[in-house]
Amino acid sequence: MIAKLLKPELDELIENKEWVTIKEVLADVPPVDIAEMLEDLSPEIAVVIFRLLKKAKAADVFTYLGSAIGVELLEVFSKQQLSDVMNNLEPDERVALMEELPGHLTQKVLNSMDKDNIAQVRRLLGYPEESVGRLMTTNYVRVKQDWTVEKSFEHIRKFGRTAETVNVIYVVDENEKLIDDLRLNQLILAEPNTHISDIMDNSFEVLSAFDDQEEAVRMLSKYDRVALPVVDSGGILVGIVTVDDVLDVAEEETTEDMQLMAGMSALDKVYSETSMTQMVQKRIGWLVLLFLGQMFTVTAMAGFEDTLAAAAILALFIPMIISSGGNSGSQAATLIIRAISTDDIKLSDWFWVFRKEFLSGLFLGSILGLMGTFVIGFWMFLRGEPLSLAMSLQALTVGTSLVGVVLFGNMSGSMLPFIMSKIGFDPAVTSAPFVATLVDVTGIIIYFSVAVYLLTGVVL
Repeated sequence: MIAKLLKPELDELIENKEWVTIKEVLADVPPVDIAEMLEDLSPEIAVVIFRLLKKAKAADVFTYLGSAIGVELLEVFSKQQLSDVMNNLEPDERVALMEELPGHLTQKVLNSMDKDNIAQVRRLLGYPEESVGRLMTTNYVRVKQDWTVEKSFEHIRKFGRTAETVNVIYVVDENEKLIDDLRLNQLILAEPNTHISDIMDNSFEVLSAFDDQEEAVRMLSKYDRVALPVVDSGGILVGIVTVDDVLDVAEEETTEDMQLMAGMSALDKVYSETSMTQMVQKRIGWLVLLFLGQMFTVTAMAGFEDTLAAAAILALFIPMIISSGGNSGSQAATLIIRAISTDDIKLSDWFWVFRKEFLSGLFLGSILGLMGTFVIGFWMFLRGEPLSLAMSLQALTVGTSLVGVVLFGNMSGSMLPFIMSKIGFDPAVTSAPFVATLVDVTGIIIYFSVAVYLLTGVVL
């Protein structure tokens, strides 16, 4: 909102080259709003704006920029500007940037950093991709259990300014092994001469540097924490992960799941930075696969060609039958995929889900089946079909098929995410289009099998 209000004023000041006034205006503007304004400026103008910002604020602004404009700015930054920005970024932000940089910029950026920061970046990049180790920051405050509260506060005042957060203070032993974490208010409420060991409860939650980043999202949400400690395989405290870091991960994971559930490969970049060629590449594979899948539907219908010829009216209800099954399957798949991703259910719960979805699918199918039988019968009557055994059996064919198709759709939609997870794929791959295509084929088989069974000797 602030960015929109200031944009006309900033444009006018830039046009008149009133740089001193711009510096004063931007002094109280939040970094995220400055970043939003810079997105609409050319790199040549944006780099001038950066010179007007304090070092720490310039680094904060840079973290909010999109990757495309961020890379453009790195290309035109002076050596000093590049150094100021990179050395003022948080360790996890440096790592995130280095992961996205094109090859020709990587060395330039590394050369701009202090030796300690270079070593830190290389150490963090040594962890697996999408691991907590790539996400964590090494800027935190730790104390020793034999310290007093007063000594701990002296330490916090000395090193807390560079820490990502001081809401939580970590307790380590002489070997830097994590033994507890304390909320800041626990220290504030304790007497100055109280030892840290006296207020410890030796109860804490911890992440491994090798955990998947999704585990950090789950843990912070589950325990309602602003930060969690990260340890290596030996229990040594190596960093912390804060809630603002995992919010970005959660957004990325949700976006990826939505794209997979739409029947396409997940984009590597945001939509606005994805070229048309890349977009086609991400979508065409699934479209071809789903197209070929629909050929099985054609093959299934061809197998019942004689049945269709004898009772042509059955063809009118094919879209309704298969779409009902597809809708049921899509509902079930969405519910189960989301439940798995939020840890509401685990892979070991598959049989419990099987029973629950079987009963709900049977119930849903029965409701639609009863409604379908009467609605189709009434519709055929309005069309001038005489009341007869044939008309009743045709309506019953539709109703009975709906029970089977909806039940199958429900079962396939609920079980496929478990199967995909079991074999190591993202359950979101069992997307609505994928389930719908599967149900189309089986729906045709179920529909015409019921028709052959009920209508042989009457219509067929």
